Amino acid sequence: QVQLVESGGGLVQAGGSLRLSCAASGRTFSNYAMGWFRQAPGKEREFVAAISFSGISTYYKDSVKGRFTISRDNAKNTVYLQMNSLTPEDTARYYCAVRRSAAPTPFSAQYDYWGQGTQVTVSS
Repeated sequence: QVQLVESGGGLVQAGGSLRLSCAASGRTFSNYAMGWFRQAPGKEREFVAAISFSGISTYYKDSVKGRFTISRDNAKNTVYLQMNSLTPEDTARYYCAVRRSAAPTPFSAQYDYWGQGTQVTVSS
């Protein structure tokens, strides 16, 4: 079993930045791929970014490429999402997820553990 706790969300003006963190506990963390997803009110959950267990491979939703950066620190069992140049369209609840595989994927159904999420609100 893996427990995930997200933090770092909040209210920010358009153009601003936030850094989300997701701390994992429980089973061995370093063999798992990690992902960030988000869900806005009235919309389905969507993929944002994912990272391999080594941290070498990363994947991003097209609309966040060049603005968001996913990274991880396996020694701290933590994955991060640095979000820059935020826009109101980034407003959502952000969730981190763990996949019991080293390879990341953009498909939420392929992730095994989920956090409770952290709210990000971007004002115009």
